[in-house]
Amino acid sequence: MIISARQAYNKSFSEEKYQTFLQHLNDSFHYTIPFRVAESPVFVDHTFRKKIFQASDEIIDFIIRPDFKKLTEASIPAHLNVPNETDHALFLALDYAVVKNDKGELTPQLIEMQGFPSLFGWQHFVAQQYPIFFNVPMDYSNHFGFSNDEYVEKLKSILLNGHHPENVILLEIEPMKQNTAIDFIITKKLTGVAPVHIGDVEMEGRNLFYRREGKRILIKRIYNRVIFDELVKRTDLKLQFNLTQDVDVEWAGHPNWFFRISKFSMPFIKSQFIPECRFLNEYQTLPSDLENYVLKPLFSFSGSGVIFHLSESDINAIPSSERHNYLLQRKVNYEPIIQAPDGQVKAEIRILFIWENGASRPIPFTNLARLSQGEMIGVKFNKNKTWVGGSVCYFES
Repeated sequence: MIISARQAYNKSFSEEKYQTFLQHLNDSFHYTIPFRVAESPVFVDHTFRKKIFQASDEIIDFIIRPDFKKLTEASIPAHLNVPNETDHALFLALDYAVVKNDKGELTPQLIEMQGFPSLFGWQHFVAQQYPIFFNVPMDYSNHFGFSNDEYVEKLKSILLNGHHPENVILLEIEPMKQNTAIDFIITKKLTGVAPVHIGDVEMEGRNLFYRREGKRILIKRIYNRVIFDELVKRTDLKLQFNLTQDVDVEWAGHPNWFFRISKFSMPFIKSQFIPECRFLNEYQTLPSDLENYVLKPLFSFSGSGVIFHLSESDINAIPSSERHNYLLQRKVNYEPIIQAPDGQVKAEIRILFIWENGASRPIPFTNLARLSQGEMIGVKFNKNKTWVGGSVCYFES
């Protein structure tokens, strides 16, 4: 979005440098990154920065309302309700498409929102690597008001909450088999918090334990990365502990907020930065231009179950009793904003927030970006394409 920065970056780019960059990423932790890392970051100017934080403030104004919990109570499936819910989310992620408005100006449009952590470790690391190989202006930043050292200290603080690192775990399903395992590796390096498979957690009364090098260690705090969508499908897992059990632990990201701050919340928020969206069961008559809408199941993750090319038959296939679990959202048209050697590239920007205990509202912490030359953001729409995949934004300071 900043022509001078883009031109300088592209001039510094070569395929040979890119391959060296990727090898460096893989070598840094002796781990081969399983997802595609894009050739380029995104450069965000003052004007768009102001808009994306105006949009975020409007959304957060809704989340901090005193009646937010009451409005979102139905978002939590009864069989997945976790005891001891915290007063508010610890993490917030807001995903924005970069589009053009009626005036021809670039503007953000909310695509998804999550009361759940994201790649805090990986994004911190990869943002420091692009400038080693390519031309990134020194006065641009990927974090918001934090130096790199301050960012790491704050991440440690919110994950540990005063506990010794060995008593805090990053909980996931077979963490080293996840696409995001590199984030878990980096998080452990930065904070000391180790990834633990949920099937390896032992339960005794209301206490939880895990084993390290034969030693049985008490778990006092859980940095939760388990997605319920995946957990309920894994009927093969043998568990002593299920997330819904009442246990004596603190939550670094209570699981209930995954549901409260989600697609479920979006129809309640009225903003120029949120595309028209309603629960499917609220429609007496369907829109005549269904091709301009996307159907999304409320309880899904990473785009699973989303119908992009929508027809009336798709909706008729959903029983009336299930329609409250779906969202009909007007499509947005991503605007290509990055000039790549082989075409124009679209972008989605995720702003990651933290909401510390005692704070009146979440604060922006860092970001990630996803680049696409396909119809949508996502791997299946970008096969055999370049300058696509995971990336980071550098904001004009």
